[in-house]
Parts: sequence; C-alpha cells; structure tokens
Amino acid sequence: MVEEFSKRYGTKVLVFFEMHDTMEGAIRREKQLKEWQRDWKIRLIEEFNPDWSDLYPLTMD
Repeated sequence: MVEEFSKRYGTKVLVFFEMHDTMEGAIRREKQLKEWQRDWKIRLIEEFNPDWSDLYPLTMD
C-alpha cells in the first residue's frame, strides 16, 4: 500500500507526520490540512522539520 502511494504521487521522503489518538482525529486533521494554502503547509513542515530531513526511520518504532 505504501509503495503504491509513493509511486502514484512521486513521494521520495517523509518530512512531516502527526500522531493522533483516534482515526477520527487523524482524518479530521487531514481534511483540515487539505484546506490550507501551500505556504501554510510549508511553514508547518519547517517548524517541525527545518532541514526537511527524511523522517521515515522514526516511524518504524
């Protein structure tokens, strides 16, 4: 499933993620972020990950 997403959208690195207690909370947040302007999203990423480092290894715990 992850490979299909990466191939379809051309993703190379994971630069941002959020943990949520419930699936409903995660879906609500995803819908909220989809409404954001691109520069707001970039600012959020840079506050969380200023070097745009690949965070994928952090998700493997």
